Formats: sequence, C-alpha cells, structure tokens
Amino acid sequence: MSTGLAALVVVGALVLSSAGGWPVVWGVLRLASRSSDAGQPETTGDQVDDPAGEPPDEGETPADEDDELYVESDGPDGARAKAVLRGGTWIGVLERLAVTGCLLAGLPSGVAVVVAVKGLGRYPELRENPGASERFVIGTLASLLWSAGLGYLGTVLLAR
Repeated sequence: MSTGLAALVVVGALVLSSAGGWPVVWGVLRLASRSSDAGQPETTGDQVDDPAGEPPDEGETPADEDDELYVESDGPDGARAKAVLRGGTWIGVLERLAVTGCLLAGLPSGVAVVVAVKGLGRYPELRENPGASERFVIGTLASLLWSAGLGYLGTVLLAR
C-alpha cells in the first residue's frame, strides 16, 4: 500500500472513530433508557429492600443506618447522570481517538491504559451516583466497541 493511501486509511479511521462514535453512543444510551429497568430505584451498600421492594418513605430510615442509603436513579439518559458526567462528550472523543490510534499503531495494550485512566478519573463520581455509573458503563462500552472496530478495520486495510 502506498504511503498516501496508508495515511488516508489512518486519518479516515481516526476521524470516523471520533466523530462517528458520538451518534453510536447516543443511540445506545437512548436504547438503554427505554429498558424496563432504567430509572428504577437503586440501593447502595449491602442493604436489602423491604419485602414490597419499596424504598422507605421520606423521613424514614432503613433498618441498618450504617453508611447505607437509598439513591434514586433517573437512568442512563437522565438529567442527574448527565450532570454528574459533565465533559463526557469530549472525554469520549479523546477516548475513541486513543483506542483507534493504539490499535492502528499496533499497541493493543494501550487500550487498557485508556480504560484505566478513564475509570480511575471518574471513580469518585460513579461511586455516589448509580444513574451516572450506568451511563458511564454503557457509554464507555459502546464507545470502545465502535473505536476498536474501526481500529481493527484500519489495521486490516493497512495490511493489504
């Protein structure tokens, strides 16, 4: 393959990965928000719901108050999840560029570094917000699959 064509494949894969990933992730998050369990009340800690499956009324406390708290989740596409994960669009673009770039450069272990940095950077926010955590996992997996697929396709084209 000529150098010019190889450069076109690399640039095309990077552009398609970063720009094309946004609608893919958005669509997957929209589908996830339609799920029958999206936005259901979540609990944190090891607390067990009451037999009716209802959280306690306002002002009521659970049986065991030690660092256990009911948290209402508005699902992966809810306003609270979006607010907690501010900057996620730009982080996703950079993530897709890094993942596709690592695969095109023949450094698949770099993908692990990207995932680790992203997860560690978001850990404090995710621990406290189940809806944001759900949005983070769904969005990250969709983004990783998209960018890895384009990175793999680019390597196949470059090998020809």
